Amino acid sequence: MIPEFILSLLQAILMIALAPLFTGVIRKLKALMQHRIGCSILQPYRDLAKLFRKDETVSDNASYLFRLIPYICFGSMLALAFIIPFFFSETAFPYADLITMVYIFTLYRFMMVLGGLEGGSTFGGMGSSREMMMSVLIEPALLLSMMALAGVAGVGTDISKIPTALMDLGLVALTPALVLAASSFFITLLAENARVPFDNPSTHLELTMVHEGMLIEYSGRGLGMMEYSAMLRLMIFSVILGSMFFPWGISTATDPLGLIIGFVISVVKILAVMTAIAIIESSLSKFRLFRLPNLLTVSFILSLLAMISLYIL
Repeated sequence: MIPEFILSLLQAILMIALAPLFTGVIRKLKALMQHRIGCSILQPYRDLAKLFRKDETVSDNASYLFRLIPYICFGSMLALAFIIPFFFSETAFPYADLITMVYIFTLYRFMMVLGGLEGGSTFGGMGSSREMMMSVLIEPALLLSMMALAGVAGVGTDISKIPTALMDLGLVALTPALVLAASSFFITLLAENARVPFDNPSTHLELTMVHEGMLIEYSGRGLGMMEYSAMLRLMIFSVILGSMFFPWGISTATDPLGLIIGFVISVVKILAVMTAIAIIESSLSKFRLFRLPNLLTVSFILSLLAMISLYIL
């Protein structure tokens, strides 16, 4: 038997290490769906290695915060990786709760917006202002979907207890509240990670970019850390959807066979999420900026309906 704390650290390290790989999987799937060969799924690792080897160029208008923000963003995602269950139900920090998780996501967004403004670039300011416009609806929907998940599990907001509680409930846990909350969370996943239809992560078109606009002044190691933190954030959102909203299959014991099965099932769930993202990005185009609040409102309404259904059904 492997000690639980060691397993918790191992799953966090695996999450951090595999984040660029799953970003490469999305790019490869999109290329295949568009009848292109595409790059290797390992290309994100090469891109990050190249960025970390390069020197940084910093604007004269930027303060010390500009250099500090990539470390804060990357550190916040590292912290989340250690409190989210991946293939094992326990986490390295068992007393973390859902509210803490939402606040860390908010900290990440705030620092990214501040970084876009710190560069002193017009396009950085545009990207930051658009991000703040969307965050008005993203954060309430994210918080409500998390509260609905906690309500279905019935064990409070302790992250380490929610997967086990849902698995103990069995199919009874597949209530309308859980389905609505998961649907809302998936829309939030697309918005938080700057995916189509909210943003196009593969373009730098100045008039439409949001996420890339906030990174436009970064280079070298700073850009590498921002890109890595974005990959890790996508990985964390996918793991939350697969291992917390639908935790069936992850391991609750420390025996090697159960852990291997849990890891394989968790990877399959993440691949399903990545495939859904690739299908959406291959079949839809980016929405106009002023249509985005409509889709975010749908996410908020779904999460609100999930909360209401907890008390009605």
